[in-house]
Amino acid sequence: VDVTTQLPLKTDIMITNEELQKNVQDAIKWQPLLKAAEIGVIAKEGVVSLTGNVNSFTKKMEAEKAAKSVAGVRAVVEDIHVKFANDLEKTDEELASEILRGMKWDWSVPEDKIQVKVEDGWVSLDGAVEWNFQRESAKNCTANLIGVKGVTNNISVKSGSTDQVEKEAIEKALSRSWMVDDQNIQVKVKGNKVVLRGAVESLFEKDEATRLAWNAPGVNEVDNELAVIYDF
Repeated sequence: VDVTTQLPLKTDIMITNEELQKNVQDAIKWQPLLKAAEIGVIAKEGVVSLTGNVNSFTKKMEAEKAAKSVAGVRAVVEDIHVKFANDLEKTDEELASEILRGMKWDWSVPEDKIQVKVEDGWVSLDGAVEWNFQRESAKNCTANLIGVKGVTNNISVKSGSTDQVEKEAIEKALSRSWMVDDQNIQVKVKGNKVVLRGAVESLFEKDEATRLAWNAPGVNEVDNELAVIYDF
């Protein structure tokens, strides 16, 4: 059953490209770390393109996060470049040492299970952990360091649990969340893999549904096939 046809979304709320562009610009401007002048925004039928230069990878992530939070944004094309002043540049060896020290002091990161590679300021993370929050924590404690230009997170999640993932528990988690409208979301479980199908009204909702599914014990993979539906 295609749940996108079961219940109406807010498709009666029309939005123009100009309105969406302004909404995204306002959302970026609202972030304390960002200045509106740093990020260029173009919107066309739900696809938002972000351009510009920032002085930290954290700002780059915040701009993308802000854009995803706006209703009507179906996809984000991100072309933001991280550029540092000369006095903030670091060698790859310095960055690698700082990343390893940061992971050592972060209780949520099993640093003995993660390998770090740095090339021209770009960090690649590899390895396997038991929980997705550990994977995300490894990325976040890396991304916040001055000198990091980007992060490729190749860490996989391999749960040690042999129990079957509980479909009902995930459905309840989605229904409890005020950030997700679960009426048009279908949950399927195949062993340790969770599949989400249906429709939501923003990329933020889609990402939040993924995060909640990952919290279920035993999950090794989440396949989010949710469509973002909005009228233009």
